[in-house]
Amino acid sequence: MAPSTELRSSDGFTFPAYVAQPAGKPKGGIVVLQEIFGVNSHIRAVADGYAKDGYLAVAPATFHRVKPGVELGYGEQDVKDGAALKAAVEALPAPGLMPDIQAAIRHAAQAGKVGIVGYCWGGLLTWRSACLLDGLAAAVPYYGGGMTQPTELARRPKCPVMVHFGEQDHIISMDSVEAFRKAHPDVEVHVYPAGHGFNCDQRGAYNAEAAKLARERTLAFFAKHLG
Repeated sequence: MAPSTELRSSDGFTFPAYVAQPAGKPKGGIVVLQEIFGVNSHIRAVADGYAKDGYLAVAPATFHRVKPGVELGYGEQDVKDGAALKAAVEALPAPGLMPDIQAAIRHAAQAGKVGIVGYCWGGLLTWRSACLLDGLAAAVPYYGGGMTQPTELARRPKCPVMVHFGEQDHIISMDSVEAFRKAHPDVEVHVYPAGHGFNCDQRGAYNAEAAKLARERTLAFFAKHLG
């Protein structure tokens, strides 16, 4: 996972994070939250992309409390393995891995204001982070599985939020997206003619046009709130 750093949570737990440095003085920090496939080559590429756009990007290993060194692909067995790891993390006693994300936010804050972005399970964690954690100036969940369910709908974000969904998502129904939109009129919600995982160019659901537009909107959102 090099280049990486070791972060320490408030409970003393230590875990690795992939860190991508910008070429010059950073515009701010961005925490990048993984899918259920670990901090794999795709997530590292996403972090590298934000670094190229001028941000210090930090991608914490959010599976580390249940299994270290997870780096999966996108095959059928990878999906099963990732889902099992996600379930194990979600089953941890409260506050679970949220202190780990808080530690990543603290590390990113050396670059200035901090935004957070996450994909799939990372999208759900991004939403929770926006509602529960401190030190965030903006949050952008991508197709966060579960974040449109009643328990998550009841949360209230502490920072500006932009959300990206795919109207062909087999996991997140459009009815639940509309419920989310109504529950959170201050959240900027975008829906694309694409499926779940449309941002990932290693998945069959990749939609280049939707990914490009969502990224442009995300960068503009971060520029507005982290500048």
